Amino acid sequence: MTEPTATTLVELARRLGPDRVERDVALAPYTTFRIGGPADLFYRARTTEELAGAILAARELGVPVFVLGTGANILVGDRGVRGLVVRNEVRFIEFPDEIRVRAGSGVVVFHDLIEATVSRGLGGLHHFVGIPSTVGGAMWQNLHFLSPPPERERTVFIEEVVESAEILTEEGVVQTVDRDYFRFGYDYSILHDRDDVVLSVTFRLDPTPEAELREVMRENLKWRDERHPDLWLYPCAGSIFQKIDGVGAGRLIDQCGLKGHVHGKAGIFHKHANIIVNLGGATAAEVVHLIDLARETVRRETGYELKPEIGLIGEF
Repeated sequence: MTEPTATTLVELARRLGPDRVERDVALAPYTTFRIGGPADLFYRARTTEELAGAILAARELGVPVFVLGTGANILVGDRGVRGLVVRNEVRFIEFPDEIRVRAGSGVVVFHDLIEATVSRGLGGLHHFVGIPSTVGGAMWQNLHFLSPPPERERTVFIEEVVESAEILTEEGVVQTVDRDYFRFGYDYSILHDRDDVVLSVTFRLDPTPEAELREVMRENLKWRDERHPDLWLYPCAGSIFQKIDGVGAGRLIDQCGLKGHVHGKAGIFHKHANIIVNLGGATAAEVVHLIDLARETVRRETGYELKPEIGLIGEF
């Protein structure tokens, strides 16, 4: 898709409503990395109809469109994003029956959905406490968490509780699909290969005593806090690289002596070498330098090829 012209951007803004569209909005405040240049157009979608409508309008005009949730698991380029960025604020939560919950794709899993379900004694989503992801982002990457003891080494995936989803397909059709449609894998769903957009998801959960669920949540948070940075102190995007054949990327990077390495205002986190943090005013270029350094060093010294887990969005 070619870079949008000023004329097409004006027309897209007109269709979405001039009072609803912002121009040249810096994206750094909307990402957990706190890094990123401006979006040409920025639109907040608050209903599934608005989300689908914005995407369809952009596609019709040939304007590139990116759907932004909490901004986790991505790095936005310093030069920003051409075209339209849709901020997904579709945040409804409803309970069709005693074991199911339906949530808009913009619902934050940690802050909203987990609390709503755990307070009703419904388990399944509680494992993901502390992970800054929307429902849509969780579907895109098949959100997962490696449980601490006594369930250590059991990776819990969001796919385990997904029943169905309402999506806008790349062909422009709104339809409901079941879990198998997504072809979930490790850090993978069909959304990586198709231009579909999740509008809402229905989860089937397990009735569980609330006290039991909250105990698991406390243990998971404790385990995360010991290894992961506080996003207020060290903005980041979580794990940078995927695990390789059961070998943690952080362990490989650490073996190469790169834990704690700093470039500019970005650094490889001193507690977890698979996390790069913003030490205050870091640029995307500085983060990319560390990504390339880690990949090249690990390849040279261990023979392993690190594969990035985060998405690189926009122009660098």
